[in-house]
Amino acid sequence: MNPARKPVRKAVIAAAGFGTRFLPQTKAMPKEMLPLIDKPIIQYVVEELVEAGIKDIIIISGSNKRSIEDHFDLPNQDLVANLVAGGPKKAPLLDAIDNIANLANFVYVRQKGPYGNATPIMNAEHLVGDEPFIYTFADDFFASSPGRTRQLIDAYNEYEGSVFACKTAVSDDEYDRYGFVHGEHVSDGVLKADRIIEKPGKANSPSDMASVSGYLLTPDVFRYIEKAIPGLEDGKEFQIQPIMQKMMDDGLPFYAKQITGGTYHDTGDKLEYLKTVVHFALEREEIRDDFREYLKKVVS
Repeated sequence: MNPARKPVRKAVIAAAGFGTRFLPQTKAMPKEMLPLIDKPIIQYVVEELVEAGIKDIIIISGSNKRSIEDHFDLPNQDLVANLVAGGPKKAPLLDAIDNIANLANFVYVRQKGPYGNATPIMNAEHLVGDEPFIYTFADDFFASSPGRTRQLIDAYNEYEGSVFACKTAVSDDEYDRYGFVHGEHVSDGVLKADRIIEKPGKANSPSDMASVSGYLLTPDVFRYIEKAIPGLEDGKEFQIQPIMQKMMDDGLPFYAKQITGGTYHDTGDKLEYLKTVVHFALEREEIRDDFREYLKKVVS
């Protein structure tokens, strides 16, 4: 790695959506706080970032997301007192909730600006500064080993450019759901990207590498966002993909990294959320056998 390159220490999580697909549940509770067994979705995202060495996590949220802040804060004293009164059997729970607040340095920013996935990055510029950073979302993630962020950082260190997190498309409908990357093969599972095409359909897709879950971006992205703002049409979504395409057109290096060693989970709609819950339940040693037997009964 070029010693002049700064390490990746910061992450921006976009968490300002209203979760309308999950109404009325999300009227008072953010979709990012929906549980996967005994943890909210966003905690899995945060833990994966922290495992890769991310120290500062900037959560771009909205006015209805106070429960996210509360979750990553120290536990209230009534809860602590209740767990202490429970004796040694409650001690692991006390440790678990106490550790949540110490996962990282959390900063919360209210989203301001046009609708679209470029706006959270714009809102975080003053906190990210001139460092590379992870940009990700609070409702989809990879459960992999090594983690997605670790794999993105390793690719950044080796190739010294921004990196798309990618999965291989496994069904035809995915070509109508994700952006797909075109580029030159440089190593196993890595492309030197020169183009990203949103929802191309299988017949027109440049590859089978779908851009999902997030990106590792160099700070160059901020000046491209600034340039894009004056040309933004009223009512048009402020999307990061055309901005990244402009960066590639200008010769800034981008790579597409296939995330290996795990599974991609998108909890953004009811069916995919339920699939993820089942997947995680079957991974839990303390409940998986009984849960598997239950599933056999209800589907037989």
